[in-house]
Amino acid sequence: MSLRFTIEELSEYVEEIFPQIKDDFEILEISEMGSCVRLNVNFKHLRPGNTVSGPSIFYLVDSSAYMAVCANLGKEALALTTNCSIDFMRKPAAEKDLIAVCELLKVGKSLIVADSKVYSEGVDRPVARATITYSIPPKN
Repeated sequence: MSLRFTIEELSEYVEEIFPQIKDDFEILEISEMGSCVRLNVNFKHLRPGNTVSGPSIFYLVDSSAYMAVCANLGKEALALTTNCSIDFMRKPAAEKDLIAVCELLKVGKSLIVADSKVYSEGVDRPVARATITYSIPPKN
């Protein structure tokens, strides 16, 4: 397996197909088996108690897995999430961005399984961990 995009090319592709998320993410790393993506936390990601909301953490997990899938498969705009299980383990700091470290565990013909750990930037202990499965559309 080899990478289909550089970070810059993948960023441009994601902005092309999902222009509404342009300012939310920064791709920090991509590799043959994963990605590292930053969620630029701002007011819209917060919930009462001055912490990042669960849906925003899911947004980061799902997006980091999608970016890892695309980095390895190429332009797969129709790849979609079929399952996700998240464990929320500790309160993220509202004043810090979140970083998702996503590892592709299995890359099959029709399904990709990934594991993602989410950290508050600069903090060693994860705030969440997720397993996510993506379905790959069949080639015609």
